[in-house]
Amino acid sequence: MAHGTRVVIYAALVGNALIAVTKFIAAAVTGSAAMMAEGIHSLVDTGNQVLLLHGMRRAKQPADARFPFGHGKEIYFWSFVVAIMVFALGSGVSIYEGVHRVLHPEIVTDPIVNYIVLALAFAFEGVAWWMAWREFGRQRRGRGIAETVQSSKDPTTFVVLFEDSAALLGLVVAAAGLVLSQVLEMPVFDGIASIGIGIILAFTAIWLAMRTKSLLIGEAAEPALVADVTRRAGALPPVVAVNEVLTLHMGPDYVLLNISVDFADDLPVGDIEQAIEALTREIRSAHPRIQRVFIEAESRPS
Repeated sequence: MAHGTRVVIYAALVGNALIAVTKFIAAAVTGSAAMMAEGIHSLVDTGNQVLLLHGMRRAKQPADARFPFGHGKEIYFWSFVVAIMVFALGSGVSIYEGVHRVLHPEIVTDPIVNYIVLALAFAFEGVAWWMAWREFGRQRRGRGIAETVQSSKDPTTFVVLFEDSAALLGLVVAAAGLVLSQVLEMPVFDGIASIGIGIILAFTAIWLAMRTKSLLIGEAAEPALVADVTRRAGALPPVVAVNEVLTLHMGPDYVLLNISVDFADDLPVGDIEQAIEALTREIRSAHPRIQRVFIEAESRPS
């Protein structure tokens, strides 16, 4: 994993932990459901950063007899767990609290405390979001946001980015609910804001779960890498045809490669072994992420 990604997660972890404590204190003082929902949101985000760091540490464990291809997919698993936590804890509790306050509205006392906390939280979250966006921008290389996320094999950066984006949007909704409840003297808007925050978290969680599930199942490397490997294999003099090139991401920086090629029928076994060794060295030199290479000698399908 990139050092920059780890820094982004640590920054989000510290910021969310401090913000969560502040929001809970404000919620206890003022009785605001929206502030309580925001506190739960920040607490869940804090736990999520801990899980991402745990996943990054587990993913670095070396291969062993039980896991011959290493533990790289740990980061995919824990990213999926993060998405589930956002949905179950963040969204579920926020919506529950909001519905309860809509049915049993309570007047928010000392609203100025909430506004101060929201302003500070927006500043802290803004800094964390900017760091995540800057790290995400390094992966874009001129591509759009959706295309970058879809092609990225490292979920840590975009998980933190979308968590922070949801947090900023949630702060805006919480502030709007507090303003409306105070100006219109209708405390029900505080509960509605809490429900709105829960809905934002639900959509964020569902999207993250879908993306990380795809990585967890196992995605192929990008088409450009597959095309380059195919070209290199086909350019080898002893190779008559390249039958198939299969790739699988075992982690963000770990690609498993399997190539099926048709060698010339009159080629001695020793020459085939040398050709396989040369092709393996060339591929791994050109693409360091390809850590395991399997080359099969098979006849071209009729």
